[in-house]
Amino acid sequence: MPMHPREIEQLIKEALPDATVVIEDLAGDGDHYAARIVSEAFRGKSRVQQHQMVYAALKGNMGGVLHALALQTSVPETP
Repeated sequence: MPMHPREIEQLIKEALPDATVVIEDLAGDGDHYAARIVSEAFRGKSRVQQHQMVYAALKGNMGGVLHALALQTSVPETP
């Protein structure tokens, strides 16, 4: 059974409470998503480390229930 976008967002926000998360269903099949995530927790981390943080937040669902997730991660812009 595919993951619902709200479930993906909830898992990410549980791990990264300050995160702004936008999930887009890329294929309309509930299996292929894109996620844009902005969090202060990413500051000072490499892109790989940021993505590893998101994968950890998904609690093993990546590659199983969640087939594909294109990630775009960043830190908040400072004024």
